[in-house]
Amino acid sequence: MLTLYLLRHAKSSWDQPTVSDMERPLSARGREAAPRMGRHMREAEQAPDLVLCSPAARARQTLELALTSLGHKPEVRVIDGLYNFGDGSGLLQIIHKEGGDNRGLMLVGHNPSLEYLAITLAGQGSSEDLKSMAKKYPTAALAVITFDAERWDDIRPGAGNLVSFTKPKTLRAA
Repeated sequence: MLTLYLLRHAKSSWDQPTVSDMERPLSARGREAAPRMGRHMREAEQAPDLVLCSPAARARQTLELALTSLGHKPEVRVIDGLYNFGDGSGLLQIIHKEGGDNRGLMLVGHNPSLEYLAITLAGQGSSEDLKSMAKKYPTAALAVITFDAERWDDIRPGAGNLVSFTKPKTLRAA
């Protein structure tokens, strides 16, 4: 059994219009939501072995803040290809290539590619969570998808089971 965690970066700040998209930091709301999601993962005993993160500042900051509350130190790799705003197929290629022997893999990235990937992979699960995820994948939201597979390069569209879809606004504040 493989478990994929898809974490969209937390809310970013638009206060500095001259800052490049790659360097845009988290907003105050994002800095509050990211550790909340990490705490949720700890309480739900969701602990990835490997985290692949976009190089964008807002994604790296989201990961750093989430890990402070997670209570678990997975291996972390920053992958340029996760700075991606496509149809999710590029992210799936990265999962196939980078997943290795890890049973739990987390991607920290961007929409719309993260949302498209989650929708494409999750062929079953809670109908409420599937509908919610398809309607909107907000910042700092986390999809947890399991696969009855032994290797990451074996996972295919529709083969996953959406275990949960959690939005930070549904979690209590610290």
